[in-house]
Amino acid sequence: MTTTFTGATVYLPGEHVETTVTIDDGRIAEIGGPVTGTVIDARGLVLAPALVDVHGDAFERQLMPRPGVFFPLEAAVIDTDRQLASNGIATAYHAITLGWEPGLRDVTRGRDLMRCMTALAPRLLVENRVQLRWETFAFEALDIITEALSGPLLPSIAFNDHTSMTMRAYDVPIQDRGFELSPDFSIAALDDERMKARTASKAHRAGLSQDDYVALLGRVWERRAEVPAMIARVAEMGQAKGAPMLSHDDTTSETRAWFRGVGAGVAEFPMVLEAAQAARDAGDAIIFGAPNAARGGSHIGSLAAGDMVEAGLCDALASDYFYPAMLAAIARLDQDRRADRLALWRLVSSGPARAMGLDDRGEIAVGQRADLVLVDWPEGHAPAITGTWVAGRAAFRGQPSGMAHGAAVARQSALA
Repeated sequence: MTTTFTGATVYLPGEHVETTVTIDDGRIAEIGGPVTGTVIDARGLVLAPALVDVHGDAFERQLMPRPGVFFPLEAAVIDTDRQLASNGIATAYHAITLGWEPGLRDVTRGRDLMRCMTALAPRLLVENRVQLRWETFAFEALDIITEALSGPLLPSIAFNDHTSMTMRAYDVPIQDRGFELSPDFSIAALDDERMKARTASKAHRAGLSQDDYVALLGRVWERRAEVPAMIARVAEMGQAKGAPMLSHDDTTSETRAWFRGVGAGVAEFPMVLEAAQAARDAGDAIIFGAPNAARGGSHIGSLAAGDMVEAGLCDALASDYFYPAMLAAIARLDQDRRADRLALWRLVSSGPARAMGLDDRGEIAVGQRADLVLVDWPEGHAPAITGTWVAGRAAFRGQPSGMAHGAAVARQSALA
């Protein structure tokens, strides 16, 4: 079916301009051509590439809306999918933790969630992909990683080591910890009462007593000598399938170099400037959290995403724990004049798409997949999504009460 958008300010790769965009058979067929097929009057709105989210775990609130209260998987996945569509996210990598903890982040729960997403795919509005957020001490996840890599949509693999982060010495802030696989890594004592305080929230999430959680942590920590070989094994599996791979929460250039050496060419949420600069110097993609940018800084005292955007050390913003944060981050960065609006929009569209090797989306260009959003963005106000298209299919349409009967014409769209 042919559809033409008319009257919108269109975000093209190198300019924003009022023009027509025609889509056909799921692709962008023409820009600036005649009006054909179904017409969508988008006067007063922005037509932009749809958002690509490379790391989002807000779905966990649908899975477990209250501590220890689990919701049916299908209902949780469907609701999450609808949230994505209404937030303009056409491609989402769900950061599904494959960990050694029981409860919410147990490997079997992650497996069940992935299988549920695959089974529900024909009923879902957007493209729901998976980031295998693998805790490197969770050797029990190997079979599930193998299964996911053979699935219908290629996942990404993120190497997470929250185990070593938890085991760091008590006087070392998380941003100051060394390379986790180094023999010089400073380690905390498990029998110190401070370990219970450090792990209290994790124990609660896992449904364990503090004593039982610390005991489990101790048993898992005994695997440490085998972790590098296991990482190398998983990395080989990912490389064989062509999966994008990411390191997570890097704090040293050594960390970034090590993971680059096993094929992880993306730095996700580097915590210190040294790690971010090392990634840039090597040509690695760099991802920061959109909530960090939207709030004006990191809630745990790490690098401020806005500063990194302005310094040219950020290629993509991910929703992290809040889907609306991607659009809110663009609005905040635009308000703060961190970069021009087209450059900012690339942080949530072509930037993440390229980081994941998805060359068919992220830009409004002839031949690209028709993943598009209509954005209501009045001068001086927050932007809002009024429509999301995925491969040319309307995944979400919303008509605000004040925009009925052509009232959109009177609204002023802010331009960069």
